[in-house]
Amino acid sequence: MADATLGTPDQLRDPNYTPPLAKAVPLGIQHVLAMFVSNVTPAIIVCGAAGFGFGSNSPDFPQMIYMIQMSMFFAGIATLFQSIGIGPVGARLPIVQGTSFAFIPIMIPLVAGKGVEAMAVLMGGVFVGGLFHAVLGLFIGKIRFALPPLVTGLVVTMIGLALVKVGIQYAAGGVPAIGTPEYGSGINWLMAATVIVVTLGLKFFARGMLSVSAVLVGLLAGYVLAFVLGQVNLGNVGRAATFALPNPLHFGLEFSFAAILGFCLMAFVSAVETVGDVSGITKGGAGREATDREIQGATYADGLGTAVSGLFGALPNTSFSQNVGLIAMTGVMSRHVVTIGAIFLILCGLVPKIGAVISSVPIEVLGGGVIVMFGMVVAAGISMLSDVVWNRRNMVIFAIALSLGLGLQLEPDALQYLPGTWKVLATSGILPAALIAIVLNLILPDELSDEATEEVNGGMSGHGAGSLWTRK
Repeated sequence: MADATLGTPDQLRDPNYTPPLAKAVPLGIQHVLAMFVSNVTPAIIVCGAAGFGFGSNSPDFPQMIYMIQMSMFFAGIATLFQSIGIGPVGARLPIVQGTSFAFIPIMIPLVAGKGVEAMAVLMGGVFVGGLFHAVLGLFIGKIRFALPPLVTGLVVTMIGLALVKVGIQYAAGGVPAIGTPEYGSGINWLMAATVIVVTLGLKFFARGMLSVSAVLVGLLAGYVLAFVLGQVNLGNVGRAATFALPNPLHFGLEFSFAAILGFCLMAFVSAVETVGDVSGITKGGAGREATDREIQGATYADGLGTAVSGLFGALPNTSFSQNVGLIAMTGVMSRHVVTIGAIFLILCGLVPKIGAVISSVPIEVLGGGVIVMFGMVVAAGISMLSDVVWNRRNMVIFAIALSLGLGLQLEPDALQYLPGTWKVLATSGILPAALIAIVLNLILPDELSDEATEEVNGGMSGHGAGSLWTRK
């Protein structure tokens, strides 16, 4: 319930209202705390996959600190695009932007084991994909029909399933430790489990900011334990600069068909997620539907924020759904509160020592946090799928798309004879699952849906899955 001292009910529903500064500042920082860990984690995962992340002993390790720094800085910039706006760009709503998990399954095959040299190809994909995402704003309303909950829920679920392996690897000691006695040791799991237990405890038994920032506090608890156990190395903090500006074309730009196609295809999914977030914010905070102008402006800002990020060595940006829930909880619709949070993120991004502190978090501690976060991604996808009418047609579409997408992800060598570009895209699992679901949803007839639904329900309860394939 909203605090009456923040303003009148009408003021709290107004995006242009500014609460008293003493209240607005902590509310803005609360938005940052709710997304902080999720925002920097993709950079850590991508750098680790490339070979210069945690535990790599790579001389390029400082590049990960730079990417963490840029994740914060450009999340703030992209949030300003949304909350303040530039011409047609931005929804002028309290939308918090941050680095997207959705693109990770596409990015990992592009950089796996290739070092910092692979970042130029990645940034080329981020830049072009961002421009394409912005163009989607011109006709986002016209393509929504091709992405119903059956498709978007499947894709979000697949994203989470693609990432859970990463969480377990991190908790056990990280990829560099695989095959060593330290991998999966008791001390590693103790640190990861501490994060999980503290996070769950705060999420379910705490209130207010402690509950909202449960993952962050859980990571801090794990970090303290790791420090006590002698698992924290703070050497990089002392060597990091106190202040540094973003470096244009830090990793360079290189344009690869595989990267560009992958990022452009995932932009569709990201754009539809943003539409859902905008609708959730206006319904939860203002009690109304989002306007076409707000949806279009939000999509423009999503794409522009991503394109600018790629020019400076950061990863794709998108709206953060956890902040939608935060607005519904606080009842404060003010976009200026989010602007304060964006300024805080930008300031953090200008201080490399903050990135160095984050990079000192043991990978096992981070593993505990990402197990929770990636599990929540799967849960979010399943929640979206709850809106689907599970008749025979939809169950078959889901079954085929999930089987092929997840199967190719688990067994990439099955496509060893495909050209490199197509193999990278297909073995991500996300794109084949999404394309199969979209195409089948568009071409398969929808006849006898009511009868089929009854048949499926009856068959599942009494005759097993085989009844899906029998007609009345």
